[in-house]
Amino acid sequence: MLLRGRPRALGAAALLLLLLIGFFLFGGDPDYGRPRSRGAAAFDGDPPADPGGHNSSDCIPPPPLPPPKCELLQVAIVCAGHNSSRDVITLVKSLLFYRKNPLHLHLVTDAVARNILETLFHTWMVPAVQISFYDADELKPQVSWIPNKHYSGLYGLMKLVLPSALPPDLARVIVLDTDVTFASNIAELWALFAHFSDKQAIGLVENQSDWYLGNLWKNHRPWPALGRGFNTGVILLQLDRLRQAGWEQMWKLTAKRELLTLPATSLADQDIFNAIIKEHPWLVQPLPCMWNVQLSDHTLAERCYSEASDLKVIHWNSPKKLHVKNKHVESFRNLYLTFLEYNGNLLRRELFGCPCPPPPGAEQLQQALAQLEEQDACFEFRQQQLAMHRVHITFLPHKPPPPQPHDVTLVAQLSMERLQMLEALCRHWPGPMSLALYLTDAEAQQFLRFVETSAVLSARQDVAYHVVYREGSLYPINQLRNVALAQALTPYVFLSDIDFLPAYSLYSSLRASIEQLELGGKRKAALVVPAFETLHYRFSFPSSKAELLTLLDAGSLYTFRYHEWPQGHAPTDYARWREAQAPYRVQWAADYEPYVVVPRDCPRYDPRFVGFGWNKVAHIIELDAQEYELLVLPEAFTIHLPHAPSLDIIRFRSNPTYRDCVQALKDDFHQDLSRHYGAAALKYLTALQQPRGPV
Repeated sequence: MLLRGRPRALGAAALLLLLLIGFFLFGGDPDYGRPRSRGAAAFDGDPPADPGGHNSSDCIPPPPLPPPKCELLQVAIVCAGHNSSRDVITLVKSLLFYRKNPLHLHLVTDAVARNILETLFHTWMVPAVQISFYDADELKPQVSWIPNKHYSGLYGLMKLVLPSALPPDLARVIVLDTDVTFASNIAELWALFAHFSDKQAIGLVENQSDWYLGNLWKNHRPWPALGRGFNTGVILLQLDRLRQAGWEQMWKLTAKRELLTLPATSLADQDIFNAIIKEHPWLVQPLPCMWNVQLSDHTLAERCYSEASDLKVIHWNSPKKLHVKNKHVESFRNLYLTFLEYNGNLLRRELFGCPCPPPPGAEQLQQALAQLEEQDACFEFRQQQLAMHRVHITFLPHKPPPPQPHDVTLVAQLSMERLQMLEALCRHWPGPMSLALYLTDAEAQQFLRFVETSAVLSARQDVAYHVVYREGSLYPINQLRNVALAQALTPYVFLSDIDFLPAYSLYSSLRASIEQLELGGKRKAALVVPAFETLHYRFSFPSSKAELLTLLDAGSLYTFRYHEWPQGHAPTDYARWREAQAPYRVQWAADYEPYVVVPRDCPRYDPRFVGFGWNKVAHIIELDAQEYELLVLPEAFTIHLPHAPSLDIIRFRSNPTYRDCVQALKDDFHQDLSRHYGAAALKYLTALQQPRGPV
């Protein structure tokens, strides 16, 4: 599903890079990616089997016919945790780039991965992709009795239970590790099911190392395997045959028998699969080596990719992943990085001619887009409001705070230009944070490296980062705020902006104020944190209200936007705040936009406001309309730091049409307010009609 106005330059550049990488990696084969003639060899890149091994096909069958254009291909992946979820997304990008068939992804996940991936796929809205989730916690008892030394832990054993965990009417499935990257259409792999004999039920590529030969080091005792054994990063499973063969009893008996003499599995499910195949070799159909090019530390994969006409799947089956030692790793890494940073919006491609149900909400979205008039001066604003942004919540590992009745999460949003604010913010706010970042796919990787190399940021596990991927030309500020707000886990939230630094004591004082004011009951209140600003890039941050007042009197600080937009914060009544010893109530006034602490279930921001202008004002109106008290805290403060103006601010100040469109959004907002609140909304309409000062 391609929305109008979607940028394609990045996609074209990435496609060119993929073609260049493919030409280098795959020998410049002019037939790469094209269907071969019926007489071409399907296994023509396999290295010969070792003298004692039987893991390669002795005959060369004709290439199987590709599956019908609209046949649904079934794919299963086990995924747990934050990091593995990111890996799955890169894998899926590579699948979507080459695929020409509908896909059904069966995802076995823990709660963390499900929360992430469910949100991501819902907002990605890729046509002809179905998603089913399976609870890994329910499957753990079936494998938890197996001692396992592999870094994947229990999740590395769960492929063993797929025949019983997946729907009983599912006959075949491709099973993939999260650390594989496709360089070809997965339909070609699916077509290899046609090579299976009536008894074969498992398709695997030979293991491309000497691990199972037991000669890597002294006293190395691997699990039994047929020849070099097989690697389980890519598996074709004929599920119906495995069930008929009594797979569950088969693998459990084999594992129990081998564990009588071996202390644990070293390679998780792979060890058990190989022990079964050693005993029942008729089960396995060897696959061509190019469908699982394994880049482990002891890999012999060069035997495959130096002879194969093309490579299909790259497998980073080493704990070192992209940093594995391999003389050709740079070329393989470039393929991976292309998909890692590829604009996932460009993969919302229709499969024309396939009667697949559209993603939820896609039809309504297309209808709304079709009603827009490109000649409308505010078309850009209307289109941005309808943009469906991909959302990757908890992009980095996150440890939720323990439940506390008065705890507060700082909520904010930012783009790449404000990334440098994060370290200072973390020093000022020791409590939990929920931050939405508006980034491209490539910028998301830059952000990841920025956090990993920052001692301050990498030490914080209570900061939840949520990536909202760029879509359109206007900054979707309120959509970003809503994403961050929805992911806050504490009872209260401090609704801030990224260019503000709170007082060092604000986190503790807010929790104390919430408790003292007894906000946990039916009382609805928004606690106002007075905002100030400095025009100096370097200044001594005040440690108390007394120090702040000294700086204010000296002209080093100002009340926020005093020179440009005084009505935005004037109702806070800074003169009263100077002397205040207790919280005091203020009344709503037109254009008031303070920074407030509210319950987590407060009204959401109005997403129609994009770019610059009135986005926070509308939210405060909504709070007032729902009868929230506005209580100013006497010791609290937050300070705005100077920075270059954003592109949206520049456009607002220089472009009359931009300002007219913001006014049109305000008019629409007030009409909706009147429909919702009736006569109670009259005071907002009256205030809107009063003369305004310059912005």
